[in-house]
Order: sequence, then structure tokens, then C-alpha cells
Amino acid sequence: MRLWLSRSSQIPIREQLITQITLGVVSGDLEAGEKLPSTRELGRRFRIHSNTVSAAYRELQRRGLLVSRRGSGVYVIELREETTLVGSLKLDRMASQFIKSARQAGFSLKKVRSSIDRWLNLQPPDHVLVIEPDVELRRILIAEVESATAWRARGATIEECRDRRILIGAAPVAMYPRAKSVSAVLRPSRECLFLHSTSVASSLKGEKSPPIDALVAVASRWPGFLNSSRTILVAAGLNAEALDFRDARAPGWRKGLRSAALVITDSVSARNLPPACRVRVFPVISDSSLADLRAYLTRSLSEMSTDL
Repeated sequence: MRLWLSRSSQIPIREQLITQITLGVVSGDLEAGEKLPSTRELGRRFRIHSNTVSAAYRELQRRGLLVSRRGSGVYVIELREETTLVGSLKLDRMASQFIKSARQAGFSLKKVRSSIDRWLNLQPPDHVLVIEPDVELRRILIAEVESATAWRARGATIEECRDRRILIGAAPVAMYPRAKSVSAVLRPSRECLFLHSTSVASSLKGEKSPPIDALVAVASRWPGFLNSSRTILVAAGLNAEALDFRDARAPGWRKGLRSAALVITDSVSARNLPPACRVRVFPVISDSSLADLRAYLTRSLSEMSTDL
């Protein structure tokens, strides 16, 4: 098996070694019982430190793909058909077998990749991709999306979406103020659902106002939540002097919260509040937008099923 290592790649040399040897083992390019080059030999060949090779070999032994024999060297284990592969190794074997069959049938790697990309784009989404550059807001949006839809959600910045691979299997969503910048990156190839924020009236709906002199705490890791909550609460008639704002990123932010008449927080910070607090979670995404999102996901699955 021939190895290719690139010093200019963003992927560390150790990870390049692990990936290529893994694919070699599961594809059969590295035969069972085959002895691998020593760490010194491989280090000299590629002009890399032998410790890098040693670290890669150790990780592959941990994964059960190589075995070290004292005084003899490092060898490939035997993967029988009935061998149970765990994690991504099972998928690696399936992928390598498909590529090998396609190449034996005379298809070029370019055609294989084009075909795979086309079929991936035809598949229905399997997760929601929340596109938001603010890391703390992104965490809140992911939590609200998962709670409202029961779908798995992951996050990405706008710049990360320039790499089209991150969009595979994704149903992209973003907040409406990001529409212009997100659309500039995604269009014309991908649709994105833009979500609206909760209104002041919706945030306060059904909440009985505490006494004017009662202490109301507001806790969040997202500064935007703290700022918007101040506006909402003062507009609702609460005494600004009785508001206690807590940055949940700061040490000791939970101290004294039990004495507050009410703790207003977001869906992520709510998980870390002390017990026995009277809590009101202010959602960031409006109910109507969450309803639109559920309909959007249902429609996406239905349209994909029809197309197939």
C-alpha cells in the first residue's frame, strides 16, 4: 500500500496516517498479517518524527486494527467477514468495497465522486443545521430546535458553510437578521429557512408580574439575551433597580439565585440553575417560526420521498 502525506494539509500528519492505514486495513489493501514499516523507517521516508508514527500506530492498536509483537514489529490483524466492526469502521469497509468495485468496473474516481455527490444531494435531511456565528446564541438555538422538533441539530458559522460538505444531509436554518449574509453563501444551490425571534408580548404571555420591589434575576451565557431581557422587562413595568443580571459564563453566577422571586433564563442556562428556583424560560425563536420549521422538515422528507 502506498501512503501519501501532505505537510500543507490542515489535517495533522498523525491523523493522515491513521486514516490511510485504517482504509488500507478495512479495504484489504493491507493484508492480514502484513508487517508495517518500523516507526524509524516510516519517519525517515517521510521526514517526520518517529514519535508521530508511534502515536498513530498506538491509536490503530487501540482500535483493534494493528497488533504489536515484542521484538518483531507491528502487524495488521485479520478482519474476517464475521468480524464485528464498531463506529465508523463498518462504514469505512462498506465505502472501500464500493469504491473498489466501481474502479474494477472501469469507472474513474471523478465519476465515482460525482455519482456519490448526486445521490447524497437526493437524500432527505437527517439533521437541522443552525447557521449562526455567535457561539452562545447558536447553543440556545440548537437546544430550542431539538426540543421543538425532536430532530438532531448541529451548528455552523456562516463561513463554515462555504465548505459544501457541511451541508450534506442538512436542513439549514438561521435567524432572520442573518438572511442576507447566509443567503449570499448558500444560494442558489440551497434553501434556508429563516426564523423570527419571540415578540415581547409572547415572552410575557401568561406570566404574573412579581411585586414591584421583588428581586428578579436574569441569567444567560449569551449577552444578547441579557440585553434584550432588560428591554422587555422594563417595558413590562418591572422596576429596573430590582433586576439582577447574571452572566452564566462568570464564576459564582448561581450564588443567591434561590432568593429571587423569579429567574428568567434561556433554554441552555436553565439546565444549570440551582434547584428550587422559580424559573421562566424566555425562548429566542418564536412559536410561529418553530411551527414553520416543523412543517418545513415534514415537507422536505415528503418531497424527497416523492422524488426518489
